[in-house]
Amino acid sequence: MSDQTASPTILSTDEGGEYTPRQIVENDLGGMSLEDAIAGTIVEFEDGDIVKGTVVKVDKDEVLLDIGFKSEGVIPSKELSIRHDVDPSEIVSLGEEIEALVLQKEDKEGRLVLSKKRAQYERAWGTIERIKEQDGVVSGPVIEVVKGGLILDIGLRGFLPASLVELRRVRDLQPYVGKSLEAKIIELDKNRNNVVLSRRAWLEETQKEQREDFLANLKPGETRRGVVSSVVNFGAFVDLGGMDGLVHVSELSWKHVDHPSSVVNVGDEIDVQVLDVDLDKERISLSLKATQQDPWQEFANAHRVGELVYGRVTKLVPFGAFVQVGEGIEGLVHISEMAVHHVDLPEQVVTPGEELWVKIIDIDLQRRRISLSIKQAAEGGEVAAEYREHFGEHAYDDQGNYIGATEFTPETEAQAAWADYAAEFGTPHPDAPVEPGAEAAPSPAPAPAPAPEADAAPAPAATAEPTAEADAAPAVEAEPAAE
Repeated sequence: MSDQTASPTILSTDEGGEYTPRQIVENDLGGMSLEDAIAGTIVEFEDGDIVKGTVVKVDKDEVLLDIGFKSEGVIPSKELSIRHDVDPSEIVSLGEEIEALVLQKEDKEGRLVLSKKRAQYERAWGTIERIKEQDGVVSGPVIEVVKGGLILDIGLRGFLPASLVELRRVRDLQPYVGKSLEAKIIELDKNRNNVVLSRRAWLEETQKEQREDFLANLKPGETRRGVVSSVVNFGAFVDLGGMDGLVHVSELSWKHVDHPSSVVNVGDEIDVQVLDVDLDKERISLSLKATQQDPWQEFANAHRVGELVYGRVTKLVPFGAFVQVGEGIEGLVHISEMAVHHVDLPEQVVTPGEELWVKIIDIDLQRRRISLSIKQAAEGGEVAAEYREHFGEHAYDDQGNYIGATEFTPETEAQAAWADYAAEFGTPHPDAPVEPGAEAAPSPAPAPAPAPEADAAPAPAATAEPTAEADAAPAVEAEPAAE
């Protein structure tokens, strides 16, 4: 062995297997102690700091992250994502470099505890605050349906209320899960960890020009076809194909409406008339009843003063009784028109639910009032056309007075019943000749008829007085009730 001291070498091989000696440096610390050199390789940080590291292990309940510390940091599965019950392997992968926030440098087991979602949260707050200041838009997938709305992953949990998901309220939110939505930030509070979003505000902003054009082309008085989008206590919203308009409950029907759902349902296609367009507030007022026949106008067109109609007593009041004489049409029988004798109380003559003949003595279409009379109905008169049609024109003369059944071919059960009655009592044909010197046999009064169905009423009772002429029609004497 040579006396000359030689520097030790190590051998390394190249790809061809050739050994190449390398010089070993005996002291490369440059005067630094080994302890200081080791300390210099360890990352310095405190609780709450954000550090970077490499994923070195993924388990079902935790992830190990090498951040250059003396030991790997542990990220519990619940600290991986803002989503609940996630599989760690779906969030990170081996060798991936990620950021994490230091929760504890050393827990009771001596471990370094980290949180990926808290680091993401801190980074996201800064970004979201800038977007809010610039009135920008955030986007992210819907990760959860909660009470009252949706949760969006925008780096943190953003709450999107159900009423702000669309331009109109959506009842079923489940189909939105997994979809990426864009929204405006309407509320931000870091201390309360509160972020409230509005997709409706974003939709309104993006569709503003389209809405303005739609409103400009919508004129009051025109009729549009739409689909009922929602039903609320005060009316129904109708999608006109560009915007929703409101049909107030008072504009749903000519009849009294207890609740809008009794008239329309979500999804119904209906024709509505445009009542008003408010360009400033972007509101559309609609009417359903304006597209329908006014029952009062219809009644006034089909009837005139002096006619007899059949009705049902609906309510008694101190000054008389209300009688329904048509669908949604009620008239008043004043107490003075109830009987030929003096009446102190309406219940002395009629009871609620009773059906009877009344005579129309006045129609005030403008004020929507009809005056009726029971006592004048008892004097007889012209029967309204709908009752003549039901019982057959053959049973009435040219003035609408009932003259009894004659020979004819019945077309309805009601007509057949009158025909049977005529056959039993021998009611003569009004045009039948009478032998000289003979008086026309009086027609017996019809027996009480049963209560009519909704679309029909029995003819008023009639008593025929003997007349000097064979073709004279008997006078009508209607009883106050059909009983």
